[in-house]
Amino acid sequence: MRILIINGPNLNLLGLREPEIYGRESYADLCAYCESVCADLGVQCQIFQSNHEGAIVDCIQSALGEFDGIVINPAAYTHTSVAILDALKAVNLPAVEVHLSDPGKREEFRRVSYVSRACEETFKGYGFEGYKMAVEFLALVEEVTGMQKYNRLT
Repeated sequence: MRILIINGPNLNLLGLREPEIYGRESYADLCAYCESVCADLGVQCQIFQSNHEGAIVDCIQSALGEFDGIVINPAAYTHTSVAILDALKAVNLPAVEVHLSDPGKREEFRRVSYVSRACEETFKGYGFEGYKMAVEFLALVEEVTGMQKYNRLT
């Protein structure tokens, strides 16, 4: 099983940006955590981060035929990006949305997620653990249904 983990804007500044909300661990720590979780589950992963919406859309599109599922933390694009939503819908891979904090408990504008409309599940407010929950969720989907047979639209 191959999973693409996508991280959106400002996640490269983990540990520096609002540590009271996002924690003190760095982006490198997050990547190492995700790689360790995937290795423990026997899952291959590739991790991508960008501060640019178009680069994230390109990355999602490139997943088609290469990956079995997507874990995405769209960060600020959660609340604004129809383009990322449309890319996830277009590739039609099982996707799970992750947020380190719980946007539902923050400012009003953070409570809307366009991306969730193309995701099977959302894990928010669990910190790094949310990524593990997302990978485990996708591994369970693969085990139960087989990714090759998976189609969100049927």
